[in-house]
Amino acid sequence: MARFVTWEDEVLRLSPPLDSCPALVLNADFRPLSYFPLSLWSWQDTVKAVFLDRVNILSHYDQTVRSPNFEMRLPSVISLKEYVQATRRPAFTRFNVFLRDSFTCQYCGTGFPTHELTFDHVIPRSRGGRTTWDNVLTACSACNLRKGDKLCRECGMHPRLEPFQPSAFELQENGRQFPPNFLHESWRDYLYWDSELDS
Repeated sequence: MARFVTWEDEVLRLSPPLDSCPALVLNADFRPLSYFPLSLWSWQDTVKAVFLDRVNILSHYDQTVRSPNFEMRLPSVISLKEYVQATRRPAFTRFNVFLRDSFTCQYCGTGFPTHELTFDHVIPRSRGGRTTWDNVLTACSACNLRKGDKLCRECGMHPRLEPFQPSAFELQENGRQFPPNFLHESWRDYLYWDSELDS
């Protein structure tokens, strides 16, 4: 038996899936909680936060969610009602080291995807060097292998920047160099990137 296509079927076919409708999350001062990765919540977390009255809705998608007795346009931009203080001392992680160094090998100056980067101990561990902010920097595999367990002066490889402990603000600023591939148009008024956005 042939099935007739209704207008509801057509709307569902043309509507983006709900999972492609995350909300941009801003702090109470209307700045993103983070730039890299961009602070996004799933539509489920966003709807829950709206019901708990923890956020203000600043912009919407055209997409709507429904229950038997409720209908709501999905928020595309929300701001927290209570200000969340950024940590002053970011965690020492491999990702944060790469972000501090702008995903660039500090020896050859080439940028790489995360999976092609390693980190190098300026003073090798075999010589008493520690795994700390001020002794670790981003390196590509080739430079890391070339340097090995030598000191910089022994191999003639000197880092472009001396390693240091960044503040949360410095990591945020570095994150602004890397806009994500997808930006909903409703987010653009709240994001300020260092690189030019496609129109």
